[in-house]
Amino acid sequence: MSIRIAALLSAAVILTACAEAKSEFVEASKATSQEAVRNEVMESASVSSPDGEINVRVFTEGGLLKYAVSFAGEDAVAPSRLGLRFAEGFGPDANIEIMGIEKSNVDLSWEQPWGERRTVRDTHQELFIEARRATGSNAPGIRFNIRVRAFDDGIGFRYEVPKQAALPAAVSVIDELTEFNLGRDTESWWIPSRMYNRYEYLYRNTPVSDIQMAHTPATFRKQNGTHLSIHEAALVNYSGMSLEQEREGILEASLAPRSDGKKVVTSLPMITPWRTIQIGGQAVDLINSDIILNLNEPNALGDVSYFKPGKYAGIWWDQHVRNGTWGVKQGDVEGLHAATTNRTKRYMDFAAENGFVGVLVEGWNIGWDDDWFNNGDVFSFTETYDDFDIEAVAAYGEKVGTRLIGHHETSGNISNYEDQLEDALDLYQASGVRVIKSGYVADDGNIKRIDENGVPRYEYHDSQHQVDHHLKVVKRAHDHQIAMNPHEPVKDTGLRRTYPNWVSREGARGQEFNAWGVPPNGPDHVTNLIFTRMLSGPMDYTAGAFILRPNEVPPVRKDFPRNSPKSRIEHTLAKELALYVVLYSPIQMVVDTPEEYAKRPDAFQFIKDVPTDWEESIAIDGSVGDFAVIARKDRNSDDWYVGAVTNADARDITFDELFFLDDGDYEAQIYADGAKADYEDNPYAMDIRTQRVTRESALSLRLARSGGFAIRFRKL
Repeated sequence: MSIRIAALLSAAVILTACAEAKSEFVEASKATSQEAVRNEVMESASVSSPDGEINVRVFTEGGLLKYAVSFAGEDAVAPSRLGLRFAEGFGPDANIEIMGIEKSNVDLSWEQPWGERRTVRDTHQELFIEARRATGSNAPGIRFNIRVRAFDDGIGFRYEVPKQAALPAAVSVIDELTEFNLGRDTESWWIPSRMYNRYEYLYRNTPVSDIQMAHTPATFRKQNGTHLSIHEAALVNYSGMSLEQEREGILEASLAPRSDGKKVVTSLPMITPWRTIQIGGQAVDLINSDIILNLNEPNALGDVSYFKPGKYAGIWWDQHVRNGTWGVKQGDVEGLHAATTNRTKRYMDFAAENGFVGVLVEGWNIGWDDDWFNNGDVFSFTETYDDFDIEAVAAYGEKVGTRLIGHHETSGNISNYEDQLEDALDLYQASGVRVIKSGYVADDGNIKRIDENGVPRYEYHDSQHQVDHHLKVVKRAHDHQIAMNPHEPVKDTGLRRTYPNWVSREGARGQEFNAWGVPPNGPDHVTNLIFTRMLSGPMDYTAGAFILRPNEVPPVRKDFPRNSPKSRIEHTLAKELALYVVLYSPIQMVVDTPEEYAKRPDAFQFIKDVPTDWEESIAIDGSVGDFAVIARKDRNSDDWYVGAVTNADARDITFDELFFLDDGDYEAQIYADGAKADYEDNPYAMDIRTQRVTRESALSLRLARSGGFAIRFRKL
């Protein structure tokens, strides 16, 4: 397969818009009222995107409130229901009347402290609808509002319920009636929801009618080629939304239940998260969208300069490939504890020599022995094993010029963690830690908390309690000048804009599955992630493995064998390098050992060079599950980087011109699949070369099966 890439008008527009923007609110056009109608019952109201391509109509039909979305004159979302139900009685779910509307428009740009791009353009038209449930038999009149924003790249809408005499001060949501009517034959990419492994599943590619219950973001392609992604933004004080098949082709919002059976318990006034639908004519339009960030509130923390984007090494991969253990004793195996003072110092030397910001250490604290998956009750976040001296490690890191990256594994017991949180953060702050990776390894629905009566309760990973817990930790971490990177988290909904010390998270099937072989992530996993999970925000995938066949390496001891013979990475080595460009995170792990990188210094050079903080990012070309080509400009230099990955199909990528480059000459440092590279038979074959180019240059590269390329365009 051959793919030809020409200059993209949309990408050029993005570059121009961002080049003109300059600060937190760079060029702001104050929202101006265009139309306001109140106290007049109406059947419908509508709003369009600034470019006129997207239209949202909200209307009543048979007493039900509905909406519909069109794109380029064709249906994107067919008429779909809106509404909420409360446990306390009647909610805004029937006998609805639209009582007033207000329209406004916004055009502004704002600056991120770190991100895929420095400046983000926010231009949208807003429709604010005042509605009520009319007074009927035994039903009080209830007032509520719908706020809709139409962007050129999609829409967002949310419910707002003010305080009122007809409702108590606190309400319990037992059902959200929001529907997404996509049609049964629309193609979808999704992972199952409310199953034991949380978000860590391989993506399924099916008609919408085959979805049972799916996590968001979920991605869709209609028969006319329109691409959509359904997700949510600003998930605060609410339960996470999944998509459940109601009737064939109609998905309904399904909120993660609390342990008391309710979905959400909150006080009035109530504002729900935004329900988002990203829309584009082609797959890359979804990646180039900033709608999730734009629907979140501005930075509420102020200065977060204590966080420095960068790459980090870690004592982690060794444990997954079974070169060492998390605990001092794992079953009958002793003497292989990985998190020791001496080992950490060696990794700190490696990190400092190569300009990495820190070293992650897992297994340093009491609680890891034997079955740590079920050790949530006994983990200590301040007590170290005897062979790990945190003060000595912190001092050594300061001496050589890198930092300890903290780790808190809760095994799903959030009460045990919260009880120790202040002492744990104090210890890390005193040790110079600026980032913590936290973990919530537990089956979904098995997050343990102790209620006010001392009774254990068990929650879903995306229930309201867990949403509240993560935000509490992020805020307290900021008070200690620490950033958070949770694994087994609540999904990302753009809250990094409001709380920019929430720098990354997992929330998908990461690299560790390749060490276990259960089975490993397939050739199309990353090409699915790029167009699904990555639409929600940064992911700590843990890239850069140089041993692509862990099962072929002899075990360190006969009594501690490797994992399954199927443990393998189904990528070429060039594809592993490309992950640093195509999978965004402001912190990127350098996952393998110093010894393995020393064997391939030519390939390792790209990992040393590639930044993690960007001035601009452009998804150039791609197809969901098939391939992707992404370009990013370094925030701190004039260099550009391009990464490309493919699935199990080999293909050729041809640039007619390198339109994203600035004027002038560049040295293209190319790391590409070798002529005979193949992820199954010859994964290490790589062609590393340089050539001089300008923005007018053409360039052709071959991607092997499950291959890739990574290029640094160094400005001369």
